[in-house]
Amino acid sequence: MERNFKNVLVISFGFLLLFTAYGGLQSLQSSLHSEEGLGVASLSVLYAALILSSMFLPPMLIKKLGCKWTITGSMCCYIAFSLGNFHASWYTLIPTSVILGLGGAPLWSAKCTYLTIAGNSYAEKAGKKGKDIINQYFGIFFLIFQSSGIWGNLISSLIFSQASNKVEISEANLACCGVYDCMTDTTNTTGSAEPSKSLIYTLLGIYTASGVLAVLLIVIFLDQIKSDQAETEKEILETSSFWSTFLATFRHLKDKRQCLLILLTMYSGLEQGFLSGDYTKTYVTCALGIHYVGYVMICFSAVTSLCSLLFGNISKLTGRKLLFALATVTNTTCIIALLLWKPHPKQLAVFFIFPALWGLSDAIWQTQINGLYGILFEKHKEAAFANYRLWESFGFVIAFGYSTVLQVYIKLYILLSVLVLSMVMYGAVEYLEAKSSPGTPIATEKENVGPLTQEKHM
Repeated sequence: MERNFKNVLVISFGFLLLFTAYGGLQSLQSSLHSEEGLGVASLSVLYAALILSSMFLPPMLIKKLGCKWTITGSMCCYIAFSLGNFHASWYTLIPTSVILGLGGAPLWSAKCTYLTIAGNSYAEKAGKKGKDIINQYFGIFFLIFQSSGIWGNLISSLIFSQASNKVEISEANLACCGVYDCMTDTTNTTGSAEPSKSLIYTLLGIYTASGVLAVLLIVIFLDQIKSDQAETEKEILETSSFWSTFLATFRHLKDKRQCLLILLTMYSGLEQGFLSGDYTKTYVTCALGIHYVGYVMICFSAVTSLCSLLFGNISKLTGRKLLFALATVTNTTCIIALLLWKPHPKQLAVFFIFPALWGLSDAIWQTQINGLYGILFEKHKEAAFANYRLWESFGFVIAFGYSTVLQVYIKLYILLSVLVLSMVMYGAVEYLEAKSSPGTPIATEKENVGPLTQEKHM
């Protein structure tokens, strides 16, 4: 097997193991640690730390440690978060959330840098275009990585399904589920029994072991970047040095189009935060039990992955405006339906219909907003995607931050308001583009909008 291809597979399966654990834990935080809102508070802190991390740490760490050891060290930050869940309290979970957030940005930056260097290296040897090989490597990576959402949630549901203390939820307790939630600990007040400590420790043990295996895989099998590639690495990092990235990110806000896209980018974080922080707790855990959270999130992950592939291809035929309209209508319909729906265990299929439709919309938001940034800001991609990560993470911070303070119906009205305003501002961007190039059709999709655009979050 060609060495560069082997390294791509090592990184891909390392990330698969790591995010199998993290993805499963993130879906459970609001349900597993609902006392005083500890779970969602930890996620809010995590994304706030990620914002700071993305501004300052990646170039410095990669220059000092190299890609391999930056990936290794950052993965250890994720393991720390798993360990913090063993004895969850404000003194363990919040600090480990900060650690994970600080490690998140260097992990993704080092991965992107490594795959880019590996792609260029092989292309030079094989006499092929570097862009084509890099796209191929990133395609392999995301094909393997995307399945982590399925495995992590499947593990949690299978383990929590073993609970022997499942109880039937009374009609009176079901009144506290859904849009007019009682703002209390749903796993205790509704009769949806909390899993035993032994089951929780079993799950956390599996997740921690998965993270440790990821680190060992990288340490043992991932090759260091060769000395003759050091200049390539230096060139890549020089474009994202500490102060240049920081200043370029905020200078980019002088672009009117970027300012108009801020709300849409934040909405991407808000809607994902609502599903993983609020829907899983106040609808699924409250009415069905925590053992259904994993199955519901598998449905979301599977639909998102399939639709991302689908919409990435058909956008060439339909154009992005039609897809944005489809996502808006789908999300609006879901929000209105959630405002009217009273969740009940007898309506089991409905609990899966909502995440499936949400996943369809999310796939459009992810692929088309990323593509839009790549097309509009082709000459300033690094600053543009730094803004994308900044404002999407800010959306996560807000969603998890107000999760325990506001009732669900208020959050849904906020989501709906932000969505409507986002679409108005997006329309203004399309108007400005059409005005600046009359008679020229606006591109619907770029062949390559850069490796960083393919990240979803964390």
